[in-house]
Amino acid sequence: MDQNDNIDETKMLRDIEGRLGVFGRERGSLIPILQMIQEKYQYLPKGALEIVGRHLEIPSAEVFGVATFYNQFRFHPPGRHPIKVCLGTACHVRGGDIILENFERKLEIKEGETTPDQEFSIEKVACIGCCALAPVALVGETVHGGMAPSKVEGLVLRIEVEKEMRQRAGKKEQDG
Repeated sequence: MDQNDNIDETKMLRDIEGRLGVFGRERGSLIPILQMIQEKYQYLPKGALEIVGRHLEIPSAEVFGVATFYNQFRFHPPGRHPIKVCLGTACHVRGGDIILENFERKLEIKEGETTPDQEFSIEKVACIGCCALAPVALVGETVHGGMAPSKVEGLVLRIEVEKEMRQRAGKKEQDG
């Protein structure tokens, strides 16, 4: 983590602390507070769990325990291209778990993690709602139905090529 990341996290934690004033200090506020943080920052930073524990006067381990119980909460920032692989019944029966394994292998991360360059994250979900297209992966906001292991590499490669093209176009603009 470089110094800018540290400054950004400090700013984020101060913001979270400032937002807690609208919540009471009773245990019933725990999940709404965690949902607020998740909605604002897309994940729950470790330092935020400690701040929430202090606010509610409960151990941060208890906050962590509640947060890990619900699969709606993330503990790592999502990548710029979040990948959600459906493992609902229709997708599971048609090989959704194999699609997930292929994304993990290609990106060299496990489900729930983000690549070191912050480009990709992988998450398994219970249902995307496109059962007729099973197996399905959601890359950003785009639904990819009829997924096959052979399509995984192509999807990732396309995103990487598009990024490189944007970078080259930006460099030409700066040079020109």
